[in-house]
Amino acid sequence: MHALTRQQLILLVLLTVVWGLNWPVMKFGVTGYPPLSFRAICMWIGVPVLVVVLIIKRVPFRMAREHWGELFKLAVFNMFFWHSLIILAVQSLSSGRAAILGYTMPIFSAVIGATLFGQRLPGRAWVGVAAAALGVVLLLWHEVTALTGGPGGVAMMLVAASAWALGTQMLRRTALPYPTLTLSFWMTVLTTLWISLLSVVFERDAWSAPTLPIWGAIVYNALGVFAFAQVVWLSLARDLPPIASTLSVMLIPVLGVFSGAWWLGEVLHWQDWAAVALVLVAIAAVLAPSRRAPPPLPV
Repeated sequence: MHALTRQQLILLVLLTVVWGLNWPVMKFGVTGYPPLSFRAICMWIGVPVLVVVLIIKRVPFRMAREHWGELFKLAVFNMFFWHSLIILAVQSLSSGRAAILGYTMPIFSAVIGATLFGQRLPGRAWVGVAAAALGVVLLLWHEVTALTGGPGGVAMMLVAASAWALGTQMLRRTALPYPTLTLSFWMTVLTTLWISLLSVVFERDAWSAPTLPIWGAIVYNALGVFAFAQVVWLSLARDLPPIASTLSVMLIPVLGVFSGAWWLGEVLHWQDWAAVALVLVAIAAVLAPSRRAPPPLPV
């Protein structure tokens, strides 16, 4: 496996904590508040913070006109689908189930890499895909039988995860000659405009002033997710091999499950425990480095 520097390891740990705790924070934020509007406010606060970061680091803002088409495609698959669908899905799912479903992304990434980009997928990776699928079935079965959630939320999370997986594969292969911070900034700007448009079209009649607790959730998302975690993830996904860059997702859904149970009082059923175990097994099967063949004996 690619050796991580000390700085990259610290960033992975912080990324895991910030994104893991964000699932119950998002669930709290959209409880009683329009979800797309919640997301739009978070992003509008996060964008100026990114501007300051780029200025301090002296990272250029300018991009050539001929590169905007590829940037838009990256934004669609890395951000448009993900940020639109998960904020809607978390309304009808527990934060823990949403986290488990969202972070099946590495499994989708492995399958997409094998089918679309010609990457070799070993047999144990297909075992991982089957384990993740069984975990999803368990979650979907509970949602249908208990009638406490919605299959539509499950479907949105899976579409979001698969789109993010494709976007990650595209980002690793992009030849755009710009720093990751530049790409992250403009993708965030485009996504902010997209989410804002959806909010105006579908939620304008439900707009209201956020309460103080909702503002707390908004600020956490704006600074923790959009000004930090999103940028760190894109940097790791672009600069490191697939195995190293997706290590943190192995713990994010687990942290999301237990933090949601602790903070929001979400009841964990046996299906949730089984799904956590199956998804972790699946991710480990997909991401674990293959054993190298032993060197030939001297003759």
